[in-house]
Amino acid sequence: MAAYVDGFVLAIPKKNRAAYRKMAREGAALWMKFGALEYRECRADDMQGYPGMLPFPKMAKAKPDEEVWFSFIVYRSKKDRVRINKLVMAHYDKKYEGKKDIPPMPFDPKRTAMGGFTVEVEA
Repeated sequence: MAAYVDGFVLAIPKKNRAAYRKMAREGAALWMKFGALEYRECRADDMQGYPGMLPFPKMAKAKPDEEVWFSFIVYRSKKDRVRINKLVMAHYDKKYEGKKDIPPMPFDPKRTAMGGFTVEVEA
C-alpha cells in the first residue's frame, strides 16, 4: 500500500502539555473524520540518543522548560493528503471566521519542523 505521511517535530512548554493534548485530540478527530488513516502525537520520554546522532531536543532547540513531541498523520496518498488538509483548514477558517478570541497556540509554530514524506518501506 503506497502511503503519504506528514511529520512534525515540536518543542512544547511543559506547562502547556494539557492545552496541546486538547488541541491535538480535536485535530485528530478532524483529520480522521476527513479520511486520514492514522494520527499520532508522541511525547518524548527517552532522549538519550546514540553516540554520533543528533538528539531530538537539540535538533528542536528545546529549552529546559520544554519537551519534544513527534507527530505524524498517515494518508492513502499525497493526493488524499492535499484533499484532507484543505477540508481541515476550511473547517478551522469557518470556526474562527470573524472571531477575535482565537485561543493562542500552546507552542511556537515558527519553531515547528514539518514535512511531507513518501513511504518507501513498510512492514
